[in-house]
Amino acid sequence: MSQFALVFYFLITVSGFREGITTFGNANTIENEPGMGILGAIIDNSSRIGKEERVAIQMALDDHFDSTGNPRLVLHVRNSQGKPSQAALVAKGLIDEQKVQAILGPHTWEETSIVAEVGSETHTPIVSFAEANPMWAAELWPFLVQASRNQLKQMEAIANIVQSWQWHQVTVIYGDRDSSANEVLPHLFDALKQVGAEISHLVALPPFASSSLITELKKIQNDQCRVFVVHLSAPLAVQLFEKAKEMKMMEKDYVWITTDPITSLVHSFNASTITSMQGIIGVKSYFPESGNQFKNFDHRFRKRFSTEHPEDGNNEPGIFAAQAYDAARAVAQAMTESSKGRKLLAKLLRSDFHGLSGRIKFNDQKLAPQHVFQIINVNGKSYRELGYWSDGLGFSQTIGEGATNRSSMRDLGQVFWPGGPWYTPKGWAVPTTNSNVLRIGVPTGSTFKQYVNVKKDPLGNNLSFSGIAIDLFKATLIELPYHLPYELFPFEGTYDSLVKQNPFASIASRRYEHAEFTHPYTESGLIMIVPVRSKTSNKAWLFMKPFTKAMWALIGAINVYNGFVVWLIERNYCPELKGSVLNQIGSLIWLSFTTLFSLQGDKLHSNFSRMTMVVWLFMALIITQTYTANLASMLTVQQFEPTVADVDALLRTNAMVGYCKGSFVSAYLTEVLRFPHKNIMQFNSTEEYDLAIRSKVIAATFLEAPFAKIFLAKYCKAFMPVGPTFKVGGFGFVFPKGSMLLPSVTEAMLKVTERGDLRTLENNMLASLKCLDAETDGANPSLSPNVLTGGTSTIALVVYIFHIRKSILVHKTNWKLILDVMKRWGNPNRRFSRRDSDINEESHAYPSNASALQAQV
Repeated sequence: MSQFALVFYFLITVSGFREGITTFGNANTIENEPGMGILGAIIDNSSRIGKEERVAIQMALDDHFDSTGNPRLVLHVRNSQGKPSQAALVAKGLIDEQKVQAILGPHTWEETSIVAEVGSETHTPIVSFAEANPMWAAELWPFLVQASRNQLKQMEAIANIVQSWQWHQVTVIYGDRDSSANEVLPHLFDALKQVGAEISHLVALPPFASSSLITELKKIQNDQCRVFVVHLSAPLAVQLFEKAKEMKMMEKDYVWITTDPITSLVHSFNASTITSMQGIIGVKSYFPESGNQFKNFDHRFRKRFSTEHPEDGNNEPGIFAAQAYDAARAVAQAMTESSKGRKLLAKLLRSDFHGLSGRIKFNDQKLAPQHVFQIINVNGKSYRELGYWSDGLGFSQTIGEGATNRSSMRDLGQVFWPGGPWYTPKGWAVPTTNSNVLRIGVPTGSTFKQYVNVKKDPLGNNLSFSGIAIDLFKATLIELPYHLPYELFPFEGTYDSLVKQNPFASIASRRYEHAEFTHPYTESGLIMIVPVRSKTSNKAWLFMKPFTKAMWALIGAINVYNGFVVWLIERNYCPELKGSVLNQIGSLIWLSFTTLFSLQGDKLHSNFSRMTMVVWLFMALIITQTYTANLASMLTVQQFEPTVADVDALLRTNAMVGYCKGSFVSAYLTEVLRFPHKNIMQFNSTEEYDLAIRSKVIAATFLEAPFAKIFLAKYCKAFMPVGPTFKVGGFGFVFPKGSMLLPSVTEAMLKVTERGDLRTLENNMLASLKCLDAETDGANPSLSPNVLTGGTSTIALVVYIFHIRKSILVHKTNWKLILDVMKRWGNPNRRFSRRDSDINEESHAYPSNASALQAQV
């Protein structure tokens, strides 16, 4: 409070406010005397809150006298009439004239801020009943103490109520001169945000202005939002509900939620006011209304209140009476032990006892905040106590041990809503006029027409809209419990610009800045698609495919080992297994592999070798049968493998990839998968994808899961999906931020999908797609001439020819010598010819044969 403002207030003649000022004390003291404890109180005697506080303070001092027997305490009560200026004047008078040592009250923050300025200047503790002092108040005014509990947690309770009934927008109505709204509204905004809701409108109402009240109500009556959170003073709230009832805003589909300043006084409202509030849900501070202490207080309060205020029909005490009683007891106890100023303040802040409103203990010059609130529902002549909300625990029907906590208010039981319906209000209005027809944008440049397609007639006049998304949307609107007028119109532009205006787009996080989405109605994910090649493309080595390399190695090793065992045992019985080293090695290998196909038991001489061969033959039978089955399967069943293994392979080879035109996939490829911009290309049709991949312009393409289904159904033999499905959003309907239609449309769409309609649409679409390459690429593999067999045979032939050539050469030489000798016998005088000489010379290479011939000659 500025010094100028204080001077302005103090220039007002104080005498004009002395009328009606009364001094209260106990029965023995009504005048100030030396050594007496003097306590002041500032209340609004015209309000129900002020009346309850005044009676409660008097009762607290009486009880203090009864418990201590100390009569030296006097109370001076002043009426502020709810005006900050008057509160400052009476505070100045209490301090300067009555010499009070502490002041209780006032109740509003506007009054408290001025009185705290006065108290801090004179070092007089001000024990305020204001509900929400700012965090900086104690630092600015060190003698200000908040004796009411902070109610800001109730904003979380209200947010949980909104969440329980799946409302997503609320309109907040508050007093434009209520400074507590500066504290309340940010907390409510944050609490609603945590549960997926928001404040659609803020309506500030001036006090006691019927004309402006009607104007504001007409504005919100024409708005779609029908959930109202009311944070007003009790008198202004009464006016609001009376006008709202007159304007038929307390009827079906309206929701009214009141905060503590109103709800905590519902018990004091007359029958006429209660009638205008039928169906509201209220949140109020909780204090235990059981136990002997409260029962005694309740009985005496009702009796005293009805005596002093017979004009009020209800004499029940509320939270304001309980807080005032506890604060007065704490101050009275502190004044008994300390005189005034800082010592009195220090003693007060050390208070620690169990009062009517809970434990009384101050922390940073404030009571502990309120953490438990009661939920009520106005119905009939009064209200029903539905249950409780506790910070961190949620809703429950009871408090304390044995309480069962729930996250939803629905578990508290049936609520009586405005207008009397027993079902949950929608909380928003359905557009009924042509000006409110829902306009739905449909993209014209969709790559996959099976989902969204816009066609013009030959003359270009009429438009037709088709596709799964269109059919599903129409089926969803039929499921709504009301008629929703709409019209479809074509939209040309990118998907991101489309998100801001129409309901058909992929769900991406960055698009949430502009709109909200229903639950996805398709599979979510991004799939990499690559061309395929046959696993049996190398047919020359197809016979090796039935077994792995390790299996072939194992078969060979066991074969050789078994052959070695048989050879070692049988070599003593069979001379043919003996001989040179090469001959024995050949015999061993021969035994190894011939026994794979036949037992030849009659040729084996030892029982040990026969035992070995019987077991091996059994295993050989299994191996050959398995080999035959696997090979037959490869020859009859087409098997494919991808040409690219994964994304890393594409990145390593710096390959080009494709994506759908206008899609968010481009950003995902560059920002998440780290493809260079120059390595990605966009395409406008499935034919372009097919041509680009087959011509090796790109090595792979990335499609959203629904589009991938269509592409693979059309090209069922040439392409296949590879790698993991990357987590991205599916397809959903898009609505403007905060649209009231979103929850209802989402619920209706889920009914359609759960019923199987969407699955039927997808199956029909895929069935209509004929695989274009089904007949051209489906030839079964077959065995081709094997290089291995020919190579082995050729090697054997070459070695054989090499050996046989030597043998032929030797036989040829010997035969010619025999012929010459025979001719010589027939003509003894004949000499050997040149030719014979040559042969004879060649025979020198074979001395044994030549010697034999000469001997015969």
